[in-house]
Amino acid sequence: MELLRRLCEAAGIPGYEVEVRRIVEAELEGHVDSVETDVLGNVIAHKSGEGPVVVVAGHMDEIGFFVHHVEEKTGFLRINPAGGFDPVNLVAQRVIVHTESGDLVGCIGRKPVHILKEEERKKPLDLRDLFVDVGLPAERVLEKVRIGDTVTLRQDFIEIGDLMSCKALDDRVGVFVAIEALKRAKKLACDLYFVGTTQEEVGLRGARVAGFATHPQIGIALDVTIAADTPDVPPKDQVSQLGKGVAIKVRDSASISHPALLRAMRALAEEHGIPYQMEVLPRGGTDAGALQMAQEGSAVITLSIPARYVHSVVEAVHPDDVEAAIRLLVAFLESADTIDLAG
Repeated sequence: MELLRRLCEAAGIPGYEVEVRRIVEAELEGHVDSVETDVLGNVIAHKSGEGPVVVVAGHMDEIGFFVHHVEEKTGFLRINPAGGFDPVNLVAQRVIVHTESGDLVGCIGRKPVHILKEEERKKPLDLRDLFVDVGLPAERVLEKVRIGDTVTLRQDFIEIGDLMSCKALDDRVGVFVAIEALKRAKKLACDLYFVGTTQEEVGLRGARVAGFATHPQIGIALDVTIAADTPDVPPKDQVSQLGKGVAIKVRDSASISHPALLRAMRALAEEHGIPYQMEVLPRGGTDAGALQMAQEGSAVITLSIPARYVHSVVEAVHPDDVEAAIRLLVAFLESADTIDLAG
Protein backbone atom coordinates (compact mmCIF):
# COMPACT_ATOMS: atom_id res chain seq x y z
CA MET A 1 0.00 0.00 0.00
CA GLU A 2 2.98 2.29 -0.45
CA LEU A 3 1.27 4.10 -3.33
CA LEU A 4 -1.82 4.69 -1.21
CA ARG A 5 0.34 6.09 1.58
CA ARG A 6 2.04 8.54 -0.78
CA LEU A 7 -1.28 9.62 -2.27
CA CYS A 8 -2.87 10.24 1.12
CA GLU A 9 0.05 12.10 2.64
CA ALA A 10 0.37 14.41 -0.38
CA ALA A 11 -1.21 17.85 -0.09
CA GLY A 12 -3.94 18.94 -2.49
CA ILE A 13 -6.97 20.99 -1.53
CA PRO A 14 -9.48 21.89 -4.28
CA GLY A 15 -7.75 23.73 -7.12
CA TYR A 16 -4.27 22.93 -5.76
CA GLU A 17 -3.92 19.22 -6.55
CA VAL A 18 -0.54 19.44 -8.32
CA GLU A 19 1.39 17.30 -5.80
CA VAL A 20 -1.15 14.50 -6.14
CA ARG A 21 -1.27 14.89 -9.90
CA ARG A 22 2.48 14.31 -10.20
CA ILE A 23 2.18 11.02 -8.30
CA VAL A 24 -0.71 9.89 -10.50
CA GLU A 25 1.06 10.80 -13.73
CA ALA A 26 4.21 8.91 -12.68
CA GLU A 27 2.20 5.81 -11.76
CA LEU A 28 0.32 5.79 -15.05
CA GLU A 29 3.47 5.97 -17.18
CA GLY A 30 3.74 2.89 -19.36
CA HIS A 31 0.22 1.71 -18.58
CA VAL A 32 -1.80 4.05 -20.82
CA ASP A 33 -1.59 5.40 -24.35
CA SER A 34 -1.70 9.07 -23.37
CA VAL A 35 -1.90 11.36 -20.35
CA GLU A 36 -3.04 14.97 -20.51
CA THR A 37 -3.77 17.70 -18.00
CA ASP A 38 -6.63 20.08 -18.71
CA VAL A 39 -7.03 23.69 -17.60
CA LEU A 40 -8.73 22.69 -14.34
CA GLY A 41 -5.85 20.35 -13.50
CA ASN A 42 -7.67 17.08 -14.22
CA VAL A 43 -5.41 14.19 -15.19
CA ILE A 44 -7.02 12.53 -18.22
CA ALA A 45 -5.42 9.21 -19.16
CA HIS A 46 -6.58 7.23 -22.20
CA LYS A 47 -6.13 3.54 -22.92
CA SER A 48 -7.72 2.57 -26.20
CA GLY A 49 -9.85 -0.52 -26.57
CA GLU A 50 -12.87 -1.90 -28.37
CA GLY A 51 -16.26 -1.30 -26.81
CA PRO A 52 -18.16 1.51 -25.11
CA VAL A 53 -16.41 4.67 -23.93
CA VAL A 54 -15.98 4.22 -20.19
CA VAL A 55 -14.78 7.01 -17.91
CA VAL A 56 -13.51 6.02 -14.46
CA ALA A 57 -13.16 8.99 -12.11
CA GLY A 58 -11.55 9.41 -8.71
CA HIS A 59 -11.07 12.83 -7.20
CA MET A 60 -7.60 14.00 -6.22
CA ASP A 61 -8.58 16.89 -3.97
CA GLU A 62 -8.97 16.79 -0.21
CA ILE A 63 -10.85 19.11 2.11
CA GLY A 64 -8.73 21.94 3.45
CA PHE A 65 -8.57 25.68 3.93
CA PHE A 66 -7.38 29.02 2.62
CA VAL A 67 -5.85 31.64 4.89
CA HIS A 68 -8.25 34.59 4.80
CA HIS A 69 -6.84 36.78 7.60
CA VAL A 70 -3.64 37.20 9.62
CA GLU A 71 -4.01 38.81 13.05
CA GLU A 72 -1.52 41.72 13.00
CA LYS A 73 -0.82 41.74 16.73
CA THR A 74 -0.67 38.01 17.40
CA GLY A 75 0.10 36.31 14.07
CA PHE A 76 -2.78 33.89 14.47
CA LEU A 77 -4.41 32.84 11.19
CA ARG A 78 -8.09 32.75 10.34
CA ILE A 79 -9.09 30.14 7.77
CA ASN A 80 -11.80 29.71 5.17
CA PRO A 81 -12.91 26.15 4.34
CA ALA A 82 -12.57 24.42 0.97
CA GLY A 83 -14.94 21.51 1.47
CA GLY A 84 -17.25 20.40 4.25
CA PHE A 85 -16.05 20.26 7.86
CA ASP A 86 -17.51 19.47 11.23
CA PRO A 87 -15.63 22.02 13.38
CA VAL A 88 -15.69 19.58 16.31
CA ASN A 89 -13.22 17.39 14.38
CA LEU A 90 -10.77 20.28 13.97
CA VAL A 91 -10.03 21.39 17.51
CA ALA A 92 -6.42 20.65 18.56
CA GLN A 93 -5.46 19.22 15.16
CA ARG A 94 -2.14 19.94 13.48
CA VAL A 95 -2.07 21.54 10.05
CA ILE A 96 0.44 22.56 7.41
CA VAL A 97 0.34 26.09 6.04
CA HIS A 98 1.76 26.05 2.52
CA THR A 99 3.56 29.32 1.77
CA GLU A 100 5.83 30.46 -1.05
CA SER A 101 8.81 30.39 1.32
CA GLY A 102 8.06 26.87 2.59
CA ASP A 103 5.65 24.89 4.75
CA LEU A 104 4.79 25.91 8.30
CA VAL A 105 3.41 23.42 10.79
CA GLY A 106 0.64 24.84 12.95
CA CYS A 107 -2.16 23.77 15.23
CA ILE A 108 -5.82 24.67 15.34
CA GLY A 109 -6.86 26.33 18.58
CA ARG A 110 -9.88 27.89 20.22
CA LYS A 111 -10.64 29.80 23.42
CA PRO A 112 -9.99 27.43 26.39
CA VAL A 113 -13.14 25.84 27.75
CA HIS A 114 -12.12 26.96 31.23
CA ILE A 115 -12.83 30.61 30.40
CA LEU A 116 -15.86 30.20 28.17
CA LYS A 117 -18.96 32.02 29.31
CA GLU A 118 -22.07 29.92 29.94
CA GLU A 119 -23.76 31.11 26.74
CA GLU A 120 -20.58 30.32 24.75
CA ARG A 121 -20.53 26.76 26.07
CA LYS A 122 -24.08 26.19 24.87
CA LYS A 123 -23.44 27.61 21.40
CA PRO A 124 -22.52 25.10 18.65
CA LEU A 125 -18.87 25.34 17.65
CA ASP A 126 -18.31 27.40 14.51
CA LEU A 127 -15.26 27.51 12.24
CA ARG A 128 -15.07 31.23 12.99
CA ASP A 129 -14.29 30.32 16.60
CA LEU A 130 -11.06 28.61 15.53
CA PHE A 131 -7.63 29.89 14.58
CA VAL A 132 -4.27 28.51 13.45
CA ASP A 133 -1.16 29.05 15.58
CA VAL A 134 2.17 28.53 13.76
CA GLY A 135 4.21 29.34 16.85
CA LEU A 136 5.96 32.42 15.47
CA PRO A 137 5.93 36.11 16.43
CA ALA A 138 3.44 38.20 14.49
CA GLU A 139 6.09 40.03 12.47
CA ARG A 140 7.57 36.74 11.19
CA VAL A 141 4.14 35.34 10.35
CA LEU A 142 3.30 38.49 8.41
CA GLU A 143 6.55 38.08 6.45
CA LYS A 144 5.82 34.46 5.51
CA VAL A 145 2.06 34.00 5.25
CA ARG A 146 -0.14 35.61 2.62
CA ILE A 147 -3.89 35.75 2.21
CA GLY A 148 -4.81 32.80 -0.02
CA ASP A 149 -2.09 30.44 1.19
CA THR A 150 -3.49 26.92 1.45
CA VAL A 151 -3.78 24.86 4.62
CA THR A 152 -4.01 21.08 4.86
CA LEU A 153 -4.58 18.80 7.81
CA ARG A 154 -1.45 16.95 8.95
CA GLN A 155 -1.68 13.22 9.58
CA ASP A 156 0.50 10.23 8.71
CA PHE A 157 -0.74 7.04 7.06
CA ILE A 158 -0.84 4.27 9.68
CA GLU A 159 -2.31 0.84 10.30
CA ILE A 160 -4.79 0.54 13.16
CA GLY A 161 -5.41 -3.14 13.81
CA ASP A 162 -6.83 -4.47 10.55
CA LEU A 163 -7.56 -0.98 9.19
CA MET A 164 -5.65 1.73 7.33
CA SER A 165 -6.08 5.28 8.56
CA CYS A 166 -5.00 8.71 7.31
CA LYS A 167 -6.30 12.09 6.21
CA ALA A 168 -7.46 12.32 2.58
CA LEU A 169 -8.48 8.69 2.11
CA ASP A 170 -11.44 10.60 0.67
CA ASP A 171 -10.67 10.17 -2.13
CA ARG A 172 -7.08 9.12 -2.63
CA VAL A 173 -8.22 5.54 -2.03
CA GLY A 174 -10.52 5.89 -5.07
CA VAL A 175 -7.61 7.14 -7.16
CA PHE A 176 -5.54 4.19 -5.88
CA VAL A 177 -8.28 1.70 -6.83
CA ALA A 178 -8.46 3.12 -10.36
CA ILE A 179 -4.69 2.96 -10.91
CA GLU A 180 -4.42 -0.59 -9.57
CA ALA A 181 -7.37 -1.80 -11.67
CA LEU A 182 -5.93 -0.20 -14.78
CA LYS A 183 -2.65 -2.03 -14.18
CA ARG A 184 -4.34 -5.38 -13.54
CA ALA A 185 -6.89 -5.43 -16.37
CA LYS A 186 -5.59 -7.92 -18.95
CA LYS A 187 -7.74 -7.04 -21.94
CA LEU A 188 -10.06 -4.07 -22.02
CA ALA A 189 -13.57 -4.50 -23.37
CA CYS A 190 -14.01 -0.75 -23.59
CA ASP A 191 -12.37 2.46 -24.70
CA LEU A 192 -11.12 3.62 -21.32
CA TYR A 193 -10.47 7.02 -19.84
CA PHE A 194 -9.26 7.40 -16.28
CA VAL A 195 -9.70 10.87 -14.86
CA GLY A 196 -8.08 12.04 -11.66
CA THR A 197 -10.53 14.86 -11.04
CA THR A 198 -10.12 18.18 -9.30
CA GLN A 199 -12.40 20.29 -7.12
CA GLU A 200 -14.88 17.50 -6.34
CA GLU A 201 -15.21 18.67 -2.74
CA VAL A 202 -16.52 22.07 -3.84
CA GLY A 203 -19.05 20.98 -6.45
CA LEU A 204 -17.85 18.17 -8.77
CA ARG A 205 -16.22 20.80 -10.98
CA GLY A 206 -13.38 18.78 -12.47
CA ALA A 207 -15.63 15.86 -13.39
CA ARG A 208 -18.11 18.19 -15.06
CA VAL A 209 -15.42 19.51 -17.41
CA ALA A 210 -13.79 16.10 -17.96
CA GLY A 211 -17.13 14.56 -18.84
CA PHE A 212 -17.56 16.98 -21.71
CA ALA A 213 -14.01 16.30 -22.91
CA THR A 214 -14.27 12.49 -22.85
CA HIS A 215 -17.94 12.03 -23.82
CA PRO A 216 -18.58 8.85 -21.79
CA GLN A 217 -21.23 6.28 -22.53
CA ILE A 218 -20.61 4.80 -19.10
CA GLY A 219 -19.24 6.72 -16.12
CA ILE A 220 -17.90 5.04 -12.98
CA ALA A 221 -17.05 7.16 -9.97
CA LEU A 222 -14.78 5.73 -7.29
CA ASP A 223 -15.17 7.29 -3.87
CA VAL A 224 -15.57 6.56 -0.19
CA THR A 225 -18.92 6.21 1.50
CA ILE A 226 -20.09 6.44 5.08
CA ALA A 227 -19.41 3.43 7.27
CA ALA A 228 -21.28 4.34 10.44
CA ASP A 229 -20.89 0.83 11.88
CA THR A 230 -20.02 2.38 15.21
CA PRO A 231 -21.62 2.52 18.68
CA ASP A 232 -25.10 3.99 19.02
CA VAL A 233 -25.86 3.83 15.28
CA PRO A 234 -28.62 1.33 14.39
CA PRO A 235 -28.06 -0.93 11.36
CA LYS A 236 -30.65 0.96 9.30
CA ASP A 237 -28.53 4.13 9.53
CA GLN A 238 -25.04 2.70 9.04
CA VAL A 239 -25.02 3.00 5.20
CA SER A 240 -22.15 0.46 4.94
CA GLN A 241 -19.86 -1.64 7.09
CA LEU A 242 -16.11 -2.09 7.06
CA GLY A 243 -14.84 -5.48 5.91
CA LYS A 244 -18.10 -6.42 4.16
CA GLY A 245 -16.87 -5.63 0.65
CA VAL A 246 -17.13 -2.92 -2.00
CA ALA A 247 -20.31 -0.84 -1.80
CA ILE A 248 -22.33 -0.67 -5.00
CA LYS A 249 -24.19 2.61 -4.85
CA VAL A 250 -27.88 2.73 -5.67
CA ARG A 251 -28.26 6.47 -5.17
CA ASP A 252 -27.02 9.56 -3.38
CA SER A 253 -27.82 13.27 -3.49
CA ALA A 254 -26.04 13.79 -6.82
CA SER A 255 -26.93 10.74 -8.92
CA ILE A 256 -29.11 7.67 -9.30
CA SER A 257 -27.14 4.71 -10.62
CA HIS A 258 -28.26 3.22 -13.93
CA PRO A 259 -30.31 0.03 -13.30
CA ALA A 260 -28.40 -1.96 -15.95
CA LEU A 261 -25.10 -1.05 -14.32
CA LEU A 262 -26.43 -2.05 -10.91
CA ARG A 263 -27.45 -5.44 -12.27
CA ALA A 264 -24.11 -5.86 -14.05
CA MET A 265 -22.02 -4.99 -11.00
CA ARG A 266 -24.00 -7.33 -8.75
CA ALA A 267 -23.77 -10.15 -11.27
CA LEU A 268 -20.01 -9.68 -11.72
CA ALA A 269 -19.42 -9.60 -7.97
CA GLU A 270 -21.36 -12.84 -7.50
CA GLU A 271 -19.75 -14.52 -10.50
CA HIS A 272 -16.23 -13.72 -9.29
CA GLY A 273 -16.87 -14.26 -5.59
CA ILE A 274 -16.23 -10.60 -4.77
CA PRO A 275 -17.76 -9.46 -1.46
CA TYR A 276 -20.13 -6.53 -1.92
CA GLN A 277 -22.85 -4.57 -0.19
CA MET A 278 -25.53 -2.29 -1.58
CA GLU A 279 -25.43 1.38 -0.66
CA VAL A 280 -28.06 4.09 -0.38
CA LEU A 281 -26.48 7.34 0.81
CA PRO A 282 -29.01 9.87 2.16
CA ARG A 283 -26.68 12.88 1.85
CA GLY A 284 -23.58 13.58 -0.23
CA GLY A 285 -22.59 12.87 -3.81
CA THR A 286 -19.76 11.79 -6.08
CA ASP A 287 -18.31 12.62 -9.50
CA ALA A 288 -20.98 10.34 -11.00
CA GLY A 289 -23.42 13.23 -10.63
CA ALA A 290 -21.37 15.35 -13.02
CA LEU A 291 -20.54 12.54 -15.45
CA GLN A 292 -24.23 11.68 -15.68
CA MET A 293 -24.99 15.07 -17.22
CA ALA A 294 -22.05 15.27 -19.65
CA GLN A 295 -22.96 15.97 -23.27
CA GLU A 296 -26.32 14.27 -23.91
CA GLY A 297 -25.97 12.22 -20.73
CA SER A 298 -24.33 8.96 -19.71
CA ALA A 299 -25.13 5.89 -17.66
CA VAL A 300 -23.32 6.13 -14.33
CA ILE A 301 -22.65 4.24 -11.14
CA THR A 302 -20.43 4.69 -8.12
CA LEU A 303 -18.29 1.97 -6.56
CA SER A 304 -17.64 3.00 -2.98
CA ILE A 305 -15.04 2.07 -0.41
CA PRO A 306 -16.62 2.10 3.06
CA ALA A 307 -14.84 4.53 5.39
CA ARG A 308 -15.28 5.45 9.03
CA TYR A 309 -14.83 9.03 10.25
CA VAL A 310 -15.12 10.64 6.79
CA HIS A 311 -13.90 14.26 6.54
CA SER A 312 -11.55 13.90 9.48
CA VAL A 313 -7.83 13.20 9.88
CA VAL A 314 -8.50 9.63 11.03
CA GLU A 315 -10.51 8.34 8.08
CA ALA A 316 -10.25 4.55 8.14
CA VAL A 317 -10.81 1.82 5.53
CA HIS A 318 -10.42 -1.95 5.45
CA PRO A 319 -7.91 -3.35 2.94
CA ASP A 320 -10.30 -6.18 2.03
CA ASP A 321 -12.87 -3.63 0.85
CA VAL A 322 -10.20 -1.83 -1.18
CA GLU A 323 -9.20 -5.10 -2.81
CA ALA A 324 -12.85 -5.96 -3.53
CA ALA A 325 -13.28 -2.60 -5.28
CA ILE A 326 -10.21 -3.23 -7.44
CA ARG A 327 -11.35 -6.71 -8.39
CA LEU A 328 -14.88 -5.59 -9.29
CA LEU A 329 -13.62 -2.71 -11.41
CA VAL A 330 -11.21 -5.04 -13.25
CA ALA A 331 -14.03 -7.50 -13.92
CA PHE A 332 -16.17 -4.71 -15.33
CA LEU A 333 -13.44 -3.26 -17.55
CA GLU A 334 -12.83 -6.72 -19.01
CA SER A 335 -16.53 -7.28 -19.82
CA ALA A 336 -17.97 -3.80 -20.43
CA ASP A 337 -18.91 -4.63 -24.03
CA THR A 338 -21.52 -7.13 -22.79
CA ILE A 339 -23.55 -4.52 -20.87
CA ASP A 340 -26.96 -3.78 -22.38
CA LEU A 341 -27.86 -0.32 -21.18
CA ALA A 342 -31.25 -0.53 -22.85
CA GLY A 343 -32.17 -3.76 -21.11
